[in-house]
Amino acid sequence: MGLEHLSSLYQTVIMDHYQHPRNQGKLDQPTHHMELLNPTCGDAIVVECRVEDSVIQEVAFSGYGCAISMASASMMTQAMKGLTINQAKDLVEAFNALIGGQSQSQLDEEQVKNQLKEAVLLENIKQFPARYKCAVLAWRALEKGLNHEESGEAI
Repeated sequence: MGLEHLSSLYQTVIMDHYQHPRNQGKLDQPTHHMELLNPTCGDAIVVECRVEDSVIQEVAFSGYGCAISMASASMMTQAMKGLTINQAKDLVEAFNALIGGQSQSQLDEEQVKNQLKEAVLLENIKQFPARYKCAVLAWRALEKGLNHEESGEAI
């Protein structure tokens, strides 16, 4: 696949998730909730999920921000449904490593890319370090929300 095609695909997928976000809104009865703010650019996100028997049954987000942060949040919700809490935390760690340009965690790289689904396209963010916090905002909110029942903080 040529570089131009990948760049076009990246832009198309990001804009699709930004303009037509998946799982945007609030859940009726969330078991976990986290609000995070990226003070650098003003992005704010609320991530809620409903966990039953340690498995994420539903996950949704609300908030505002740039196209990268909102598209990433949309992609995150799709990747997390059906995962156990531990699998979700491992996937957040792997996503952070992928877009941060760090070496992968203990998870198999191909397995991680399959689990990340379209979010794997955000790997190009590592070329733009200033956008890293935008891309990880929702992922960190989910991770922190799974660790704490109710909280809000800045990254």
